Amino acid sequence: MRPVADVLIVGAGIVGAACALECVRAGLKTLVVESHIVGGGATGAGMGHLVVMDDSPAQIALTQLSCALWKKLQYELPQSVEYEPCGTMWVAADAEEMAEVERKSRVYAQAGVASEVVFGKTLYEFEPNLKPGLSGGLRVPGDAVIYPPTAASWLLDRAIVQGITFQKGQTVREVQEGGVVVLENGDRLCARTVVVATGANATVLVPGIAMKPRKGHLIITDRYPGHIRHQLIELGYLKNAHKSTQDTVAFNVQPRRTGQLLIGSSRQYGALDSRVEESITAKMLERALWYLPHLKDLLCLRVWTGFRAATPDKVPLIGPAPNPETGKPMEGVWLATGHEGLGITTSLGTARILTDRLIGNAPSIPWEPYDPSRFALKREDIP
Repeated sequence: MRPVADVLIVGAGIVGAACALECVRAGLKTLVVESHIVGGGATGAGMGHLVVMDDSPAQIALTQLSCALWKKLQYELPQSVEYEPCGTMWVAADAEEMAEVERKSRVYAQAGVASEVVFGKTLYEFEPNLKPGLSGGLRVPGDAVIYPPTAASWLLDRAIVQGITFQKGQTVREVQEGGVVVLENGDRLCARTVVVATGANATVLVPGIAMKPRKGHLIITDRYPGHIRHQLIELGYLKNAHKSTQDTVAFNVQPRRTGQLLIGSSRQYGALDSRVEESITAKMLERALWYLPHLKDLLCLRVWTGFRAATPDKVPLIGPAPNPETGKPMEGVWLATGHEGLGITTSLGTARILTDRLIGNAPSIPWEPYDPSRFALKREDIP
């Protein structure tokens, strides 16, 4: 088959859209295929927090690169993307969590990320609606928030203006080695490289990759401008939200430009339907109320769910997909998935890493920690 493009990207969520823009900027003939609406999957169920995270060296490198790219882009973004440099306040409930604040501050300092340790009185000057008696927190002023669906649409629109081809309403049924995709209607398309950027659904098109769906709930309130000023996250989030097998909730509340509050977060393994679970939302609200008692007076408007693509090491899969039978890279099939709760932040960094590898540029950061081959079977381990 004659290739229709240098790069064929499956999925127009924020990661796929970012990859499309970066590829076309690099001079690659690019085609994007999307079955539904732009940003309608995990992107639409993301909080839109642009945050430098430090769970691992690979995570801090990718999130720091990505946040720098978002900051560079911020003045080009339309109002509809709602870019707000509100910063993050990691809230410490007690002395044990203040020790974590100090550790986290040292890690950020080593990485060149500005942060500020705050204690009781100063914490309440920043966030007066927090419950009394909290020990303090860590303020990271460089973090921001955006509205993910419109950000994805804007990235894709820019890519279209710069020359990509976009096929909407086309469902990819199968991805084959050699850069071949088979559509639901039986049509076949070929590209030099197919990039699967379909989030948790990537395991349908590339079976055997080291990734599982993790369900999450979000709650949005009516408009209460100024109720909080930062993205507020409990330090317990680091202990609870990333447990690999248990259902968890953690305090994570975001101020929206509209004056609304976006309330997270929950994480569930093994829950494969998208229905809202009242037992989970009740735990989320209970946790949020513990930190923000005045939430009891606010009106919640909507609850919805989505599925994050989670890898065992909480680091995304960016690069050639491994063949599950041989452990070797599949010819012409790449992955851009596995971002779990950081896909909004890391979309731009993912696109940069992927495109640098495709065209042979010097990497912005080392790509090896994100290569899917880290989970591939060794030849001697194959039965």
